[in-house]
Amino acid sequence: MNMQSYYEGNPYQDIGGADTIRNLVEAFYPKVIQDPDLSPIFPEDIDPVKEKQYLFLTQFFGGPPLYSEKHGHPMLRARHMPFPITPRRAKAWLRCMSEAMDEIGLEGPVREYMFQRLTMTAYHMVNRQDQETS
Repeated sequence: MNMQSYYEGNPYQDIGGADTIRNLVEAFYPKVIQDPDLSPIFPEDIDPVKEKQYLFLTQFFGGPPLYSEKHGHPMLRARHMPFPITPRRAKAWLRCMSEAMDEIGLEGPVREYMFQRLTMTAYHMVNRQDQETS
């Protein structure tokens, strides 16, 4: 089912803007760091990654273009190419994001819409097959 068919709004505004995006990022990264599939591809100092994610998600979900103002066009696939992103890692990333959404109480059609967009993006980032990471 196309989730957009019953959600046509501005996710950024509808979820509460900057504070909710910040809460989502803060709930998300502890899960990433603890995930055995994801932690190896993230740096020890996660703070710069968290800040970029905050800027990106703000822009991605209809807020101000903070990421582009600071870093230029997102070019997500190119920026992620150095990291071995497999279908398994995309799935793990989405699981962590879903858990973070649960943790902050994000629900309803806006959450479904946001998660659908993140799912398409996560699988677009895949640049290696699972067996290539060992």
